[in-house]
Amino acid sequence: MRRAAVLVALALAAAGCGGKETPPDTDQVRSALVDFGRATAAHDYKAMCARLAPVLIEKLQQVGLRCEAALEQGLGQVKAPKLSVGKITVDGDSASAQVRTSAEGQTPSDDTIELRRVNGAWRIASLGKSAEPGPAP
Repeated sequence: MRRAAVLVALALAAAGCGGKETPPDTDQVRSALVDFGRATAAHDYKAMCARLAPVLIEKLQQVGLRCEAALEQGLGQVKAPKLSVGKITVDGDSASAQVRTSAEGQTPSDDTIELRRVNGAWRIASLGKSAEPGPAP
């Protein structure tokens, strides 16, 4: 009887204590970016900062800006921002994602966003670098 109880306990532990599985890294990265995009559209700078990796927040602090103030200064006048996520590449605790951003009155931009896994959650480590231009048509 005791052995059966131990086997049941091990089975539950192996199944994640009730079978709740962690989504694949690519899904977690996409979710982090979508959440950041929603926070951007809502001008929710606190939520945006919560999605940033410490390395990026430290860069802002080095130039004397609090995260929320820096994002408000850079994005406060942006209207109807949109972010769509394309290809995601994960390599251990690092990831990159191809994104397309647009906003009212601005030219859309194709960029690569770098992310890092921090304490089990994906955080944005760079706010984007322009994708390499393709060959001229």
